Amino acid sequence: MPFLIAKVNVPINLEQEIKLKSRLGKAIELIPGLSEKYLLAGFESDCRFFLRGKKDEAIAYIEVSVFGNENHLGYEDFSAAITKIFVEVLNIPPMNIYIKFSDIAAWSVGGVFFDRR
Repeated sequence: MPFLIAKVNVPINLEQEIKLKSRLGKAIELIPGLSEKYLLAGFESDCRFFLRGKKDEAIAYIEVSVFGNENHLGYEDFSAAITKIFVEVLNIPPMNIYIKFSDIAAWSVGGVFFDRR
């Protein structure tokens, strides 16, 4: 299961949240074997961020965690898609969008444990 948590320092209204969720759900398909069906996404708005010593610019910090993709297949295209989505939906400049990818080695959902080993 992939999950994506986006923290931004701008407000997000319901319409924007739905656009983000829908477009990210489609973009996750750029990573082989993934789809919106398995995507857990969350958004935190109005965060306090300082970038280059200032807090007056729109900023996004996005964490993407994926189970079982140690070779990072599709990450480059997915990264470009995430950036485009946040530029178009929230007007955040591309150079102010930071994306962290994490590999999940072990995962549990519904009491079922999954391990890549």
